Amino acid sequence: MSCTVVAREVCKSFVIGRGSKRRATDVLRGVSLHVAAGEMVAIVGPSGSGKSTLLYCLSGLEAADAGSVEVMGRQVVGAGRNDLFKTRRDHVGFIFQSYNLIPSLTAGENVSLPARLAGRPLTAAQVREVLAGVGLEGREKSRPADMSGGEQQRVAIARALAGGADVVFADEPTGALDSKNGREALGLLRGIADDPARSVVMVTHDLEAASMADRILVLKDGRVVRELGRSNPTDILKALEAAR
Repeated sequence: MSCTVVAREVCKSFVIGRGSKRRATDVLRGVSLHVAAGEMVAIVGPSGSGKSTLLYCLSGLEAADAGSVEVMGRQVVGAGRNDLFKTRRDHVGFIFQSYNLIPSLTAGENVSLPARLAGRPLTAAQVREVLAGVGLEGREKSRPADMSGGEQQRVAIARALAGGADVVFADEPTGALDSKNGREALGLLRGIADDPARSVVMVTHDLEAASMADRILVLKDGRVVRELGRSNPTDILKALEAAR
């Protein structure tokens, strides 16, 4: 089995408070997981369970304190700034609840930016094609301020696709969307994971979103306490309630 992400005993803590009240709070307590190529994995859990912190540590956006994370065979934990930049540039795509588009750039420019940074510039025709593929035909000149939330999220997904990401990390990708736009965004993410060479790792509180994943990891207090195969929302809810 080919894996895009392999994590072993990942730990992360944050220091809170000042002076005599300063203390470390453990957020991740030895998380191990793998993500296979062609797989969509959802990470769910109660508020404060460490979901987003885990996603950021897996993607290299947050530095883990201990353990090992490999993305496409490249070590993330302890890697230098240049090595992290190259790993994210060459292999990783990000999709966030807040879209994270650059307001001063058009949709087409936002889509083409990662590929340009990676030294693989896209032609105008390629940009139009990838935007058309997410239902935004003819919108390459539009700026984020002129687009709805659902359209902006589709631009973000197109950006990950155009950048050639091997693994796409999605943090609450439907959190700011209505149900219709949320379903459309999830369908596009599912399509990425259906590519046998790509993977999606998604943090979500949306049971419908989690039900689209091939596997669901349930976190509690910084640990994976349960793993489910493809499941319906009712079974996922039961697993979450057991973790509270």
